[in-house]
Order: sequence, then structure tokens, then C-alpha cells
Amino acid sequence: MMSWLLGHSKTTYTSHASPTPLQTKTGSKTNLKEIAESSIPPCRLNPFLFNGHLQTMYTAVKDPGPQIYYKRQIFDSDHSVYPGTFAVDFVVTREEGLAAGERMASDKDTTELPERTANFTPKEWEGIGSSDSKPMLIALHGLTGGSHEVYLRETLQPLLTSTFQPWAACVVNGRGCALSKISTPQLFNSRATWDLRQTIKTLHALFPNRPLYAIGFSLGANILTNYCGEEGASCTLKAAVSCSNPWNLEVCNTTLQSTYLGLHIYSRTMGKNLMGLFHRHREQILKNPGIDETALLASRYLHEFDRHVQCPTWGYPTEGAYYRDSQSVDAVLAIRIPFLGINAEDDPISNKAGLPVQEILQNPNTLLCTTDWGGHLGSFQLGGGRWFASAAAAFLEKMFEEVEFEATRGVDEGKDVNMGGLEGKKYPIFDPNHRRLILPDA
Repeated sequence: MMSWLLGHSKTTYTSHASPTPLQTKTGSKTNLKEIAESSIPPCRLNPFLFNGHLQTMYTAVKDPGPQIYYKRQIFDSDHSVYPGTFAVDFVVTREEGLAAGERMASDKDTTELPERTANFTPKEWEGIGSSDSKPMLIALHGLTGGSHEVYLRETLQPLLTSTFQPWAACVVNGRGCALSKISTPQLFNSRATWDLRQTIKTLHALFPNRPLYAIGFSLGANILTNYCGEEGASCTLKAAVSCSNPWNLEVCNTTLQSTYLGLHIYSRTMGKNLMGLFHRHREQILKNPGIDETALLASRYLHEFDRHVQCPTWGYPTEGAYYRDSQSVDAVLAIRIPFLGINAEDDPISNKAGLPVQEILQNPNTLLCTTDWGGHLGSFQLGGGRWFASAAAAFLEKMFEEVEFEATRGVDEGKDVNMGGLEGKKYPIFDPNHRRLILPDA
């Protein structure tokens, strides 16, 4: 009782018995768990928001959050199957942001953009490249969100103003989100890793000396985890953080529909937000002949939207097949970079039953940090701000400050554990990125 009155939440770390060793810049050895425990602050939350439902519902309360300015660049997708465009917002200084806003106003630019966001001019984009070596963070937002989200800006702010080394940052917006337009019938989906992959390739070309890190929130965390698993040992990110990842989408879908609050509050709210995207992009989305507009307009819940839009868009026969294919719980096994997951055990959307505890225990490159209280993208503190945002920023800063990544390469990555990487393995082989046991033909 006293612990709750003081706002104390219990923090638990789950990791492999022998975490991958990381070499520090002073020549000593450390690991992911030691870095997390030494950098992540104790979880102290607002005692008036005393359970996961209150913490989650409080996210709907209007909060201006940190003032971060962006310039937007529209990318043409280089994917052969999923063409179209997507928007990436790059953090700029307040002065640059205000000047860009004034320029757009004087040019009578009627482009609809989120607050404190302007478009790059072609000349500005041509000159964006740099040889500097400052760390750069790539962020992915949650369902129907964008670079304007308060939780995302709260995470970026301490890194952008770091006294050790200010970071650069950008946000990959899901297709159709953050007031971006779509030029094909596809929105984002839970396994849409291709836009993130193209962004990272572009950043490496523009900023060859910058170490790249990534963070994802909710749906964006699921996408980021899938990306890290798909890239495996080829992943060029130095480290990644997942916040409020739903991990096992099939489990989360089942549990959401099993309670009144899950179905009629959370699933209905997410479904309503997705229907807002449909109405905004209706003309493009309905170019897909497989979409039944009558059935779609009758949808009320998240799973119904997925059934009537995501399934015909991406070729899934059912929403269950979509969830099983796009969930990131198995991809954890294929990750080969330092990877931290942060979840609250009372999260009503990213259900505790879906946490990848056994997968984390199998992979020495990963760590799961859970709190017994905090909700979904909540973790509100009494003095303001979200705990998970400060925890993620502190962890990333510590990773940059202490780890010598070049010297760390080549260390044992748990190759004796069946975690993916199909070369040299004897049958049967489990491929974590395709959720199948691979056997010889005969």
C-alpha cells in the first residue's frame, strides 16, 4: 500500500543467462543488462493514475509537450511490390523551423502539415548531407500517430539537448499518417519494414559517419523489431529500443475482444482512428478492388478494419493470418544488435500474455525491461512526463557514451542457440522471420 502511495513501480529485467559482452570505450567489458540497470531510473509514477487503464486513458488528455520543429521530405518508395510515397520528418532547430514556416506562409503554400512542421525545399534537401559523427535516432510512432506525438517528442527532447553530445533525429511516418498523402491504395501495416529500410540506407548515404540508433512505439515498435530480425547480422543500427510493443498480435487481439473495456473502449477507439485515416484517403484506398466499402463503413473495431482494409490490401485471407504473419515475437530470435524492450505488465493493449519472455531468454543480444504498472504508452510521473520516455533516452545515451561498437563486432552472438541465421545449420531449421520449421524435401 505504501509503495503505491509513493508511486513506486517494480522494475524487472529479463535476459539471457550469458548476455553478449560489449566492449566499452575505456577497454572494459559490459553488457546490455548492466548498461540498462546503470542508466534507467527507478520507475516512479503518478499514484492518482494507479492502474494500467487509468495510465492508458490519460494519454487522451491534451498536453503540449516539448516544442520540436521538423522539416519533411517525401520519399518515393524503391520497393518493387509496394510503390508509392512516404514522409520522413527531420528535427531542425527552432530558428530553422520558424524560418521555414514563414517561408511557406509567404509563398502561400497550402500544404497541410502537423504543427511546427514545414517542407524541405529542393535546395535545402540537396544540401542536407553532412560528414559529422553525431549520433542520430530514427523513431517510429504508434498506430495512426506521427512525429507530432507527445510521447515521441518527450523521448527525443533529452537526446536533442544532451550535454554530452546533442543528437540528430528523424521520424519515419507511416503511410497516410501525420497528414501525409498516399499515392497508392496501401496504408502502413504491422510488418511494413520497407520504408524504414529505405530511410536507413538513405541516412547512411547522407551521413556516412553518424552512428544510427532506432526507437519504436507500439505498432512502430513491432515494425522496428521485425526490421531488426529481418536484417539479422547485417543490421547497421548500433542499438534499438522497443516501447509498448504488442509483440504477439494474435494474443493481443484475442484479449482485447475478451473484455468490455478491451473491445468497446480500446479496440473501438483504435478502429475509429483508423476509419479517420480511411475517410482522409478514401479515394486512393478504394482503388483496391478487393475492398468492400459497405462492409468497411459498418466496421467499429480494430480487427474489423484490419479484416476489411489490411487483409485485401496486403493479400491476407483473414485478420488472424495478418496478425500471425506480422507479429514480432518470433523475430526477436533473429536480432543480432543490442536490443531493449520496455513494457508495462498491466498494459491493456500490449497484453502481458504476449510478452516474448522465452524468446528474450534465448537471445543474448536482447533485454526486456518490464514494470508492474504503467499502461500503454503511459507511465505518467507525478511531476509530469512519461517514465518510459526518460528511461529509453537515458539508455540510448549511455549506449552511445560507453560502448565501442567497432571493437564489439565479432564477439560471440549465441550461434549455438537456434535463433535464426540459416547458413550452416542442419535440418530441422526454425526460420524466425517466416515462423516456419524448414525441413528437406525428402
